[in-house]
Amino acid sequence: MAERILLIEDDPRLAEMVKNYLGEAGFAVTVSPRGLDGIALEARETFDALVLDLMLPDIYGLEVCSRIRMHSQTPILMLTARGDAMDRIVGLEIGADDYLPKPFEPREMLARLRAILRRRGREQKADLLRFGRLEIDIGARVARLDGTACELTAYQFSLLLTLAQHAGRVMSRDAIMEAMKNEKLEAFDRSIDVHISRIRAAIEDDPKKPRRIITVRGNGYVFSKSQE
Repeated sequence: MAERILLIEDDPRLAEMVKNYLGEAGFAVTVSPRGLDGIALEARETFDALVLDLMLPDIYGLEVCSRIRMHSQTPILMLTARGDAMDRIVGLEIGADDYLPKPFEPREMLARLRAILRRRGREQKADLLRFGRLEIDIGARVARLDGTACELTAYQFSLLLTLAQHAGRVMSRDAIMEAMKNEKLEAFDRSIDVHISRIRAAIEDDPKKPRRIITVRGNGYVFSKSQE
């Protein structure tokens, strides 16, 4: 499936050129000529990256970038005027991934776009743990079993993540509490057992016969490395 790009650009000739060039490179490009429309479109649909012009008719591009960053980490490539060093600095500080001064060579735009997509792909891969059918998305703080989100509290997700990051190692209750000392929880170790029970109800096929979080009697728990 082609990677989707949202181009927020009010110059119709430039927008058409960018859309055609990226289209020939295998991208699916959606054009929004207004910043507010672009913000709404990005919130409704999923895009792999944004190309954002700073000079828009209704709202400044830096404001568009700031608003999108409030709810999304989609990579953003800014298009800036060649002399606007301060805009570039502010844009990068509020969350843009890269910038490209105008006028620009289409090949450079394509190279920069591919670079930020590769970089984001590496970051996402590092933020994802997979154990068979169980997926732990660190960035989104959600666990999924067979693609369906598991119902976990914030603390239970952190507890699951702690065990998963030490997969194959037996962790005592003291070790778990030490690893999670920055998390808010009642200060007694039996509460760990209660949360483990609730996590099992969410991620195990049969919570009474757990195969992912295994009890090691007298020692604690171990998160299985090998899972179906």
